[in-house]
Amino acid sequence: MRLPVIFHRFFLFACCLAIASCGPAKNADHDVIIRGGVIYDGLGGDPFVADIAIDGDRIAVIGDLRNKTGGYHFDARGKAVAPGFINMLSWATESLIEDGRAMSDIKQGVTLEIMGEGSSMGPLTDKMKHDMQARQGDIKFPIEWTSLGEYLDYLADRGVSPNIASYIGAETLRVHEIGYANRPASDEELLRMQALVREEMENGALGIGSSLIYAPGNFADTNELISLVKAANEYGGAYISHIRSEGNRLEEGIQEIVKIASITGAPAEIYHLKAAGKSNWPKLHTVFEMIETAQSIGIEITANIYTYPVAATGLDAAMPLWVQEGGHDAWVAALQDPGIRKRVIADMQTDSDEWENLLIQTGAENVILLGFKNDALKPLTGKTLAEVAADRGNSVQETAIDLVVEDNSRVSAGYVVMSEHNVRSKMRKEWISFGSDAAAPSASGVFLKSNSHPRAYGTFARVLGKYTRDEGLIELPDAIRRMTSLPASNTGIRDRGQLTEGYFADIVVFDPATVRDHATFDNPHQYSTGVEHVFVNGEHVLKFGEHTGATPGQVVRGPGWLGWDKAYDDDEILAPNQ
Repeated sequence: MRLPVIFHRFFLFACCLAIASCGPAKNADHDVIIRGGVIYDGLGGDPFVADIAIDGDRIAVIGDLRNKTGGYHFDARGKAVAPGFINMLSWATESLIEDGRAMSDIKQGVTLEIMGEGSSMGPLTDKMKHDMQARQGDIKFPIEWTSLGEYLDYLADRGVSPNIASYIGAETLRVHEIGYANRPASDEELLRMQALVREEMENGALGIGSSLIYAPGNFADTNELISLVKAANEYGGAYISHIRSEGNRLEEGIQEIVKIASITGAPAEIYHLKAAGKSNWPKLHTVFEMIETAQSIGIEITANIYTYPVAATGLDAAMPLWVQEGGHDAWVAALQDPGIRKRVIADMQTDSDEWENLLIQTGAENVILLGFKNDALKPLTGKTLAEVAADRGNSVQETAIDLVVEDNSRVSAGYVVMSEHNVRSKMRKEWISFGSDAAAPSASGVFLKSNSHPRAYGTFARVLGKYTRDEGLIELPDAIRRMTSLPASNTGIRDRGQLTEGYFADIVVFDPATVRDHATFDNPHQYSTGVEHVFVNGEHVLKFGEHTGATPGQVVRGPGWLGWDKAYDDDEILAPNQ
């Protein structure tokens, strides 16, 4: 796709002028002025050239500010200026505790991390805290919170560069009240789970998030999910789900989320929409038709994706759910029982509609081992399951079981389950947004002890570079819309996702001609390039491509937050924090 001439004109001149014009000014009209950039407002309209002024944490003026001064100002001519990008599926829950800078995402222009796929960092019982502490890997931390709301405040108080928000994990609610048993919730348990939902919604959660191919989340039936979503929707909350099947029963998984949205009236979103396994790839067209039919009759259904054909999860996704009942410790113990082990291996060798057998759907040569807790196993990082099995002289099923037992973890792994053709088809759908489905690591320190999926470093840059500029699958205004105002609207988030006067100053300045992802499975810890400036709540977090160390991230609250009345009065902002 050819770029407008405006992105090339004055390029060298702008680079020099930017350095010369970046000084503080006394008695300035505005705190910050971004001068002469090409403005993409996040709504998908045509770009235009203008200046942007920031005062405090808000966008003050968009227009011609040549006669105004900024306490800090720089020239953005030839660069795209857009709202900060929203990561619809972030697993930065622990990485932000280790390093609040969120380097891999900030360097792509991400200014909001949304968490909560199935499990969330609260609400917790004392036993859940103990189990979470015991299963920590390379990142160690004390658990100084109980509710999800307290966890988000804990992160913000520690200092994080991006904003943060979360759904309530349906699995977390189930463990809180039921544990790891595979049975329906009782009426009393459902009432207690609904009470927890209401409490977290009042603390600012976005809604309910489920992950239904894993134990114990899979043990919840549709009625249980409907009960939880109804409670969240009392506060305007939404439902988001890793649906019950992305493979052999993909259509049934779509039917379930449509049913939940229809009955509850809650907006619903599908996490990382995919057709998993080669035999299921042709189903994607039918899935599009099912979703768009639901949309046509007024049911709010959207989806997000990451921009790679390789999924990443654990070796638990290669094992039947029945052996995982009882929780992690019970699962690992069961795998060491010879009789149970024999049954598990037989199930792992058999395709099934009852559970999502990713090993069958990909083949062991397409299962890439990404991370271990056990230092003795870390040299296996980056190898395929087939390679390790051959080295050990065992079957791939026995090897997977042994690795889980030896590491005492689910063992992080990548599975090549999608086709690139299907990724491109999803890229063209205007109702699809984007999420990394990954942490926000730094290319240093503890993060180098394991490999990440390259999506942790490249999801958003890949949208802008590979699929927008290089392949022309979508136009730049729409790509930006789908990373900004679309996810903000889908989650009910206020005053973000657009370059609009009065909105929070979450802003990214990037070069459309050079923005690019670099991370690969062989060398995953590589930052994307081409993003030059990032502002979060008006503070300069990325400056000429380098992190400033600023940690202005705030908790972004959902529509049920009780604090809205204090933050807003007659539509005027009284408090700086959401």
